[in-house]
Amino acid sequence: MRRLLLCMALIGLLAGLSGIGPVSAAAEKKQQQVVAPPGTASANSSDYIGSEVCATCHAAEVKKFSANPHSDLALTHGGKGATCEGCHGPGKAHVESGGDKTKIFQFTQASPAQVSSKCLGCHAGVHPNFDRSPHAKAGLSCTTCHSNHSFQSGTQLLKASQPKLCYTCHTDVKPAFAAPFHHRVDEGLLKCSDCHDPHGTFQPTQLRSTADQNAICTKCHSEKAGPFVYEHPVVKVEGCTACHSPHGSQNPRLLNESNVNTLCLQCHSATNPGVSDALSPQGPVHNQSAQFVVCTNCHTQIHGSNASSVFFK
Repeated sequence: MRRLLLCMALIGLLAGLSGIGPVSAAAEKKQQQVVAPPGTASANSSDYIGSEVCATCHAAEVKKFSANPHSDLALTHGGKGATCEGCHGPGKAHVESGGDKTKIFQFTQASPAQVSSKCLGCHAGVHPNFDRSPHAKAGLSCTTCHSNHSFQSGTQLLKASQPKLCYTCHTDVKPAFAAPFHHRVDEGLLKCSDCHDPHGTFQPTQLRSTADQNAICTKCHSEKAGPFVYEHPVVKVEGCTACHSPHGSQNPRLLNESNVNTLCLQCHSATNPGVSDALSPQGPVHNQSAQFVVCTNCHTQIHGSNASSVFFK
């Protein structure tokens, strides 16, 4: 019985060894075939010719591609990652027609929605809110700001560096950064995208938010974040921009008013019925003439306090 089992095992082993050659050759041949790049809609892999064929006519674009972050992805999935046809679609019909441009996807001829749909085929997980963003609703597409073959700025493939790129549309914001007091965007210390997400958020003006969903200001100005025992209601209800101009101002600390007392009296005055409870006094009990000190000389903890309901030290 033992001898019979040994013979059967030997026969199975020999049968397996005899099949190794053909199976490996078939697998190797399959790996060498051009397959449809990941994320493409076509189910017919024979329509894809490979980037090597594209390079015979588009040598300049292929040469530049080595500096493109997508080039690293082209090496994945057996060399069939982010390739020419991953973005432009299958190239067989384009080649066989002698280069007919209508037989290939052209980003310059497509609508903004079509362009963005192509890009979001891979990037939807990173930018899930783009379709509802103000940029998309304004008819902009990914290629309005990004360029795969003619980018000038870093790994984000921007057509120009920030803030120059943003200023091409947001000309109304640019003068604020030339004000005497401003966030140092033009100096390169900050970027527009540090505070705004150009691909869309659920916040007004595409503002980013912190992990606790507070204003992005507290990402840098963490000492103003709290929580405090005594909160300043305006900070929670209206936010930092109730008192500050975030891009730039003629006034120190980016204040909306040159006179601190004038700024405070916009809320804390007898003419404002919305400010009347014990935690939010209507206004000062002493003269507010120019010869007296500003409110913040006494009410120093105006962003919130753990000791005083009127924000004394």
